[in-house]
Amino acid sequence: MNKQIQMALAVTWLFSAIGIPVDGADWLRFRGPDGSGVALDKNLPVEWSEENNVAWKAELPGRGISSPIVIGDRVVLTSCSGYRQDRLHVLCFAAASGKKLWQRQFWATGRTMCHAKTTTAAPTPSSDGRRIFAHFSTNDMACLDLEGNLLWLRGLLLQYPNASGSLGLASSPVVVGETLVTQIETDSQSVALGLDAATGETRWEVNRPQSNNWSSPITIRDDEGTDFVVMQAGDGLKAYDPTNGELVWHFPEPCGKTASSGLAGNVIFVPCQGLTALRFNTSDTEPELLWQEDRLSPSSPSPLTYGGKVYLLSGSILKCADAETGEMEWQLRLQGNFTSSPVGGGGRVYCFNEEGMGQVVEPGVNGSIAASNTLDEGLVSSPAIANGALYVRSYNHLWKIAEK
Repeated sequence: MNKQIQMALAVTWLFSAIGIPVDGADWLRFRGPDGSGVALDKNLPVEWSEENNVAWKAELPGRGISSPIVIGDRVVLTSCSGYRQDRLHVLCFAAASGKKLWQRQFWATGRTMCHAKTTTAAPTPSSDGRRIFAHFSTNDMACLDLEGNLLWLRGLLLQYPNASGSLGLASSPVVVGETLVTQIETDSQSVALGLDAATGETRWEVNRPQSNNWSSPITIRDDEGTDFVVMQAGDGLKAYDPTNGELVWHFPEPCGKTASSGLAGNVIFVPCQGLTALRFNTSDTEPELLWQEDRLSPSSPSPLTYGGKVYLLSGSILKCADAETGEMEWQLRLQGNFTSSPVGGGGRVYCFNEEGMGQVVEPGVNGSIAASNTLDEGLVSSPAIANGALYVRSYNHLWKIAEK
């Protein structure tokens, strides 16, 4: 890797670590910077097809529903193959051309059972700009460098033999400093782990509610500059110290187990009593309840907060509310069924349905559909946005959508 690329990755990692979004910044985890689903990219396309504004598409092996992540000039995602989905893939593509740079494969050490709609390649990988952390529903966790060299590999089911379920896992890990945090919650055994990012060794573990949970943790930073990792479950929302796993605060109202919480600044938008807005201030206080609105209950997709508004998909209805008050402003019926979470960029909201149609919404006063674009291939993963492009993972391909 040349010095210019190393410098670019280091700068991106620095801004990501301190929570400052950068125009054209990398998309290093599920739902991008801070897990917000928001990018500052401005020149995103409104219309596309295979003949128009599709820069490239790359064929993918096997199956997978994990989202792509973008690290500098590379796009990374996971897949699985084999009759039992026990062949685990980590793939890296050149962002500019779609050329496959490398692929690494591993045999699963854990159970491959999952719902027919999902796969063992369901969790989205994460990165700190230097390393790639790929978690699979089999509870295998692999750490690779940007060239695809294996740094460490753990079969977590060997230590937590009951931490699996017949429906599969989907929670995506996050990196906080030098700690990799993963949330594994099933009806049989539930645990949250803090792993040493360099070695994979367990730094801490905490017991979690024994119930299936597919939501992903988010990271927050208070006004004193302290980082926390926040997890939701049926027993409420909990913030932990990522260095040692100690519980910092607990909001006790039951939370949803599919859609993950959203974040905007120091406000968390939690699938709880419909949707709940909580503001956190300092490391020694409980979060402040701002509002709760039962009409804003999301289905599977996670809520998006963008431009002072909060957007969520409830079935095929896109709802928009004021982020400060929770007051509903408008709702708009979209086409199709949705599992993919909406993302925001260029002043618009992008929603992809399960049939592969990307509907571009102009927020405005009442909301309107600016364009409906189809890829003619099903998808359920959430898109990534980086450097003026949408990276979309369908069932069989990875697509780069960008203005020509």
